[in-house]
Amino acid sequence: MNDKSKKPQKLKARLPRGFVDRSAADIHATNEMTAKIREVYERYGFDPVETPLFEYTDALGKFLPDSDRPNEGVFSLQDDDDQWMSLRYDLTAPLARHVAENFNEIQLPFRTYRAGYVFRNEKPGPGRFRQFMQFDADTVGAPDVSADAEMCMMMADTMEALGIKRGDYVIRVNNRKVIDGVMEATGLGGDENGNRRLGVLRAIDKLDKFGFEGVRLLLGDGRKDESGDFTKGAGLNADQIEFILGYLQGDDFHPASDLYAAGHGELQKIEALVTAAGYGEDRIKIDPSVIRGLEYYTGPVFEAELLFDVTNEKGEKVVFGSVGGGGRYDGLVSRFMGQPVPATGFSIGVSRLMTALKNLGKLGQDEVIAPVLVTVMDGDVDSMGRYQRFTQALRNEGIRAEMYQGNWKKFGNQLKYADRRGCPIAIIQGGDERAQGVVQLKDLIEGKRLSGEIEDNASWREARVAQETVPEADLVAKVKEILAAQAEDRKRAGNA
Repeated sequence: MNDKSKKPQKLKARLPRGFVDRSAADIHATNEMTAKIREVYERYGFDPVETPLFEYTDALGKFLPDSDRPNEGVFSLQDDDDQWMSLRYDLTAPLARHVAENFNEIQLPFRTYRAGYVFRNEKPGPGRFRQFMQFDADTVGAPDVSADAEMCMMMADTMEALGIKRGDYVIRVNNRKVIDGVMEATGLGGDENGNRRLGVLRAIDKLDKFGFEGVRLLLGDGRKDESGDFTKGAGLNADQIEFILGYLQGDDFHPASDLYAAGHGELQKIEALVTAAGYGEDRIKIDPSVIRGLEYYTGPVFEAELLFDVTNEKGEKVVFGSVGGGGRYDGLVSRFMGQPVPATGFSIGVSRLMTALKNLGKLGQDEVIAPVLVTVMDGDVDSMGRYQRFTQALRNEGIRAEMYQGNWKKFGNQLKYADRRGCPIAIIQGGDERAQGVVQLKDLIEGKRLSGEIEDNASWREARVAQETVPEADLVAKVKEILAAQAEDRKRAGNA
């Protein structure tokens, strides 16, 4: 029997389902967008804070399933002291833990913002990922709904700072007290109906996705999606379902509920405050169909919705919909404190909003210029030192630059690399140039344009303006001059 060792199998490179790699273009676009959001948040007086990716599972506010591993909706692992930890599900629950843990050191009201990844252990699908970025702002310690009104105004300002014009977005506002009052009138009040109320909230939160008939199914026995997966419903009877659908459809009724009356009064105050500040219904609108699904909301809830059409993965024209939401969560910090701590906040779905901005052509317009390439003609230490000195001189003046780090002996490959990389300029110095103390600058953008126009050797000689020789001392100034001319060409092309 042949006992030769088997050749080890090559490891298969594969990305986990529901996760994505991000390209340089996506990262630059995200940075561009978050910088604009951050500027608005800071203008409103909010400061940054950062919490870790992991929290103890019980701090996340999730109801754990009856199983050995609490993985319902969250990714979890067990610590070496047998405590369950989970990747954060959102940015709000970790903030509540942070406030409670540092309550004696922070200044109330505590106004803070955070950007970071959150993780959902849910079935992935088109446009639905298990890791995505959120950008939150929260005010902790402000009991009055004027803080909620300010959140709505800040969201409207953020949409416009990102280039989304009025008429293409609206901040929709409702109040969970109103919804809870409706459910009381439907016979769903009391602690014993807590899970059923949560099921109702989750069902109604799907209104924009599944429509009234889909919500009807989710309020009843449940709904089967196109893949055959079944979502269990809230289990309401026919009268209860019709009552709630009547409220969502705008039926004119006011149930006899103190909770409903309190929520309705808060909505009236928010409307008066935003109107007084110049934010009309075209920007901030009271809307009874807004239901935020998360369990911890206790008062006003709001949602940023984009109103323009986009083409979905099936080629259908659909309204883009929600790109962020939030509300008042007065009970979340209190879980740790044993005393009331009011709080309100808003979360932007960064990845989803980035998709919307790309559809509008509002993102990625600030083109990222590839680095100037310093080529390598000779590999001796003295020559390499000079090339590195040129590179550092450019970098010190704020110019992106790199010295070629591949096989320098094949010079043609360096220019091919520069072309594929999109480099605007190549800097060349061989032995002859070094002896004269000069460098050659090759305008690769102009050279590419001219190559399409040149028909013979005579016109090629006339087009040598795409390559210039300058003293070493003038290198940085000449590079700046060429880059400025290229930028002007791009500007003219964009205005043409």
